[in-house]
Amino acid sequence: MLSKLWKRQAPQMVGIDIGSHEIKAILLSQTADGYKIVSHAAVPVKKGAVNDHEIRDVDAVVESLRQIKRILPKSAKFAAVAVSGSAVMTKVIYMDASLSEAEMESQIEIEADNLIPYSLDEVSIDFETLNVNSTDPTKVDVLLSACRTENIDGRVDVLDDINLESKVVDVEGYALGRAYEIVEAQLPDGAEGKVVALVDIGANITTFAVVENGETSFVREQAFGGEQFTQSILSFYGMSHEQAEKSKLEGDLPRNYMFEVLSPFQTQLLQQIKRTLQIYCTSSGKDKVDHIILCGGTSKLEGMANLLTNELGVHTIIADPFQGCLHADDEVKSQLQPDIGKYMIACGLALRSYSQWRT
Repeated sequence: MLSKLWKRQAPQMVGIDIGSHEIKAILLSQTADGYKIVSHAAVPVKKGAVNDHEIRDVDAVVESLRQIKRILPKSAKFAAVAVSGSAVMTKVIYMDASLSEAEMESQIEIEADNLIPYSLDEVSIDFETLNVNSTDPTKVDVLLSACRTENIDGRVDVLDDINLESKVVDVEGYALGRAYEIVEAQLPDGAEGKVVALVDIGANITTFAVVENGETSFVREQAFGGEQFTQSILSFYGMSHEQAEKSKLEGDLPRNYMFEVLSPFQTQLLQQIKRTLQIYCTSSGKDKVDHIILCGGTSKLEGMANLLTNELGVHTIIADPFQGCLHADDEVKSQLQPDIGKYMIACGLALRSYSQWRT
């Protein structure tokens, strides 16, 4: 059971986001007006070492994690990590509000066989009580999460190899939704209580989390990201993968690349986002979301926020937690400012150090 990893008193945990392109880590301390970055690191991971959310090359991932561990304070002992992809299933179910947590756990274990499309021997299950059900106050909404145990073990084991104990194994979409806390102040006055979609555009996966009244109500992933953009540059201009990645990051591309490569990629990305928001609206009965916050390594592509605002009619911004309630020493802030948006999932994981825990 995932719940075995959860304790009542939360220790300070490093949030570690194991991506297919790089591994990001961040350690936060709580302050009177938010959170402060204690330590951070982003280390590339060997191409193909993490594929479709699975760790395929353990040695390569451990080597990248060792580099991260050397950067972190020696006092860092615990970590929060996330799973995602097709091996993860989340579902909101309804249960009697009168049930105790132990009774809920017993009932969920009985019913899980009908809810989960895997053998129960192969999965780890956890649940979290959300809110009183909006249509029946005698019921509560309960978030059921299930993941193939081998995916959890893969992440726990590589962290064990660098002497970090995995206190929390979360789901990426919910970690992203939790990070809304540190960017909420970026939104205009009157945004409280509105529906906000966070869209994390990674190398191969775009992760969506819709937050309503501070709770993550919808998560989804699309197999689309910045790697497709890199591949377009690579094939269009006959570059190697390393050259294409370097040119993309440094903006050193032919003058007409905006028309030849950037615009088609942005159109594809727009369609991915549009499709996912339509799925959310259909499932929730909402007409649209009120705001979109873009984050992840590909989110700062030129004109992306304006394109979404104009095409979807939804106010869209780029995540900048430093405009929210995330703080850092001046040197760290100036170093991280251009790329802070790619740490959103890692921040959401690190915030588990300061959230409610249950036994």
